[in-house]
Amino acid sequence: MASALCDVTVYLVVLMVISTLGPLQFGFHLAELNAPQDVITCQSKQSSTIETLVSYVINKGTADPDASTSKLSECIPMTPSDFAAISAVFTVGGLISALAAGPFTSSRGRWLPMQITAAFYLVGSVVETFASSVPIMALGRFLNGLGAGASTVIVPLYISEIAPPKQRGFFGAFTQISINMGILITQTLGYFLSHDAAWRWILAIGGVIAATQALGLLIVPESPAWTASATGDRVRARRVLQRIRGKHANIDEEFEALGAGDGKMPGEEEALLLAAEGFEESTDASAPPLNGPSLSPPPIIPHSEKPHLGFAEVVRDPLCRPAIIAVVGIMFAQQLCGINSIIMYSVSLLRDLLPTSSALLTIIISIINLGTTIAGSPLPDKFGRKTCILASIVGQGVSSLTLALSIMFELKVLSAIAVLLFVAFFAIGLGPVPFIMASELVGPEAVGATQSWALGASYVATFLVAYLFPIVNEALNDALGGAGWVYFIFAGFAVLWAGFVLRNVPETRGKKDADEVWGRTRRTD
Repeated sequence: MASALCDVTVYLVVLMVISTLGPLQFGFHLAELNAPQDVITCQSKQSSTIETLVSYVINKGTADPDASTSKLSECIPMTPSDFAAISAVFTVGGLISALAAGPFTSSRGRWLPMQITAAFYLVGSVVETFASSVPIMALGRFLNGLGAGASTVIVPLYISEIAPPKQRGFFGAFTQISINMGILITQTLGYFLSHDAAWRWILAIGGVIAATQALGLLIVPESPAWTASATGDRVRARRVLQRIRGKHANIDEEFEALGAGDGKMPGEEEALLLAAEGFEESTDASAPPLNGPSLSPPPIIPHSEKPHLGFAEVVRDPLCRPAIIAVVGIMFAQQLCGINSIIMYSVSLLRDLLPTSSALLTIIISIINLGTTIAGSPLPDKFGRKTCILASIVGQGVSSLTLALSIMFELKVLSAIAVLLFVAFFAIGLGPVPFIMASELVGPEAVGATQSWALGASYVATFLVAYLFPIVNEALNDALGGAGWVYFIFAGFAVLWAGFVLRNVPETRGKKDADEVWGRTRRTD
């Protein structure tokens, strides 16, 4: 029995790892331009003995020393505005696909959309790797954004539907853990490959991850919850759920919660399922034989699920509208408290302000972000989603204020500590929890559209930070003198969003459905 339980756990973790390669690539591509920014934009060039090897491999052994420049240039001349646009166009692609992914995944399931995201990542990475101009680089970033936006809608849904009900908060953190893993990978690669033409290998590795995702998805099953609710195929849904939970697990109660009836099948249907799965034959004499002829066709089970609500319909629905307001608000809070000012611009922002290499500190930041997210993954289930979000916002606000003051007064050690605390507080709440709550605030008929609203809001807010942060930061520094002024703005945003969460976001921990979350009672007559 212990061995069977171990096998089930391993299988579940494998499904989680493969499915979360999509969010991992979101983090990877979000931060891929951070460390090599100066090299990519021709602002600096560090000679290296690796240059010859990189040029040789990329150009298929060409002996011409100018071949690297003629075929794949070592940098792409661009202005700060060009670089900001290239950084931000990733979020434009993410916004478009996040809005489209909800309805698409509601109608076509989770597996096919995840495969499509892998294709976008693969093509986008290839385009970026071989880009020689700003428009081509922007096209690659846009395609990767399309993959990222859809991934961050679909994967949290899939995880919430295959995770054990009592551990959804824990497994829900896998999305943010994977994003942070992607950030750490690309920041580490950037530390070693931010010179000459070597930065192109960072982008190429994104293609390798995409190919791995596409192959891995071949062993990932469709979501049993979607199969039961959208197609009415109870046999297949139960078979997949039983495989995920283990052949000896009692899944009746969980199967019933999928909206698939009473959780138990008619005798013949259950027998066929058991035979297909290789389970032990029933000892009940009244049960039909597993290999005998059918005396009657399998019963047709009426499918009475509510129709899925579309992107506009959830806003018009008075029961869903408060949830849309809540998820849009917490997604804006996730970004406007300032996390991506660190993730996307830390190397250039913190240069000359800290007592160590800003690129090295960025790796340390990524490690702390990942470690804190993993360590904090049980917290939403233990203390509640809303509590974790509030603690995260308050901690980031205090860290922003500390960072602003320490930069202004050139307290370098305190600046480094403030940056690390800023990231750590993000990881315990605002990082993972919004992805969990978006699927807990509404019923199954509105989950896809609500996720699209949530991730659409996230990408709008991310675009604002990605595009406006370097512009606003430079303008404030020029107008007021010194540096660090922009973090007073982020501290102010923290106060604003803490008030919003207190007023508009309910607690979802331990609640069985959206009606209980919002304190609603429905008439049964």
